[in-house]
Amino acid sequence: MRYLSPVKLKGGKETLPAILTPNTTTMAAASSTCASSTLLHPLHNNTSSLLPSTTTLHHRSSSLSLLSSRNTSPLIQFSPKGFANPLFVTPVEKKKSPVRTEAVKQLTGFLTKAEGFRFAIVVARFNEIVTRPLLEGALDTFNKYSVREEDIDVFWVPGSFEIGLVAQKLGQSGKYHAILCIGAVVRGDTTHYDAVANTAASGVLSAGINSGVPCIFGVLTCEDMDQALNRAGGKAGNKGSEAALTAIEMASLFEHHLKA
Repeated sequence: MRYLSPVKLKGGKETLPAILTPNTTTMAAASSTCASSTLLHPLHNNTSSLLPSTTTLHHRSSSLSLLSSRNTSPLIQFSPKGFANPLFVTPVEKKKSPVRTEAVKQLTGFLTKAEGFRFAIVVARFNEIVTRPLLEGALDTFNKYSVREEDIDVFWVPGSFEIGLVAQKLGQSGKYHAILCIGAVVRGDTTHYDAVANTAASGVLSAGINSGVPCIFGVLTCEDMDQALNRAGGKAGNKGSEAALTAIEMASLFEHHLKA
């Protein structure tokens, strides 16, 4: 730490300030002078912030120690040249939050409680070579999970384009706990595939939203007939069976947890 003092010449003019080397008396005077002033914290995260005026400088064994009046403030020791030593910085203590988090409640449908549920199945007749095996897979799954045959109604429609309208009407009737929609759209040489596939998907979604009854999307959208057949009981399983499981779970979720 250095203190600069102007030197006066004859005639009242001042020369460049001379450099004074501090001694013990000078350091003690500086300590008492700076005790009531505001000091810049050299190692603070925000270098423009200032330490509180309650900090006190202590001169001990040729070093200066900056001690804060708060227990959670860092302790920094300075070397004789005035540079801070980061090895003496103590971390700020953090208080634990007294707030306790309650356990998260998780709700789901059950596949073992399908008794008493009523289901409607809307099936597209177009590509029946694919849709009929899908229907058979769905009926077989309903039977395995104790859904009675008299609680299942099957409605045939010309194609996948008409599924959404019929599904919404059935959902609004209030007779069914879930509507299962089955169809098959296979890509051809024109863009007809895109129009039918998009309309079928949005139609089933709108039917469920507008009726408040789960409408399950079981419409295959495949690049060729081989892909469709593989998903109708072939190498890729039966998507009609998977859609039936989804219908049971959604019906259980709505009945036991989301019923108005």
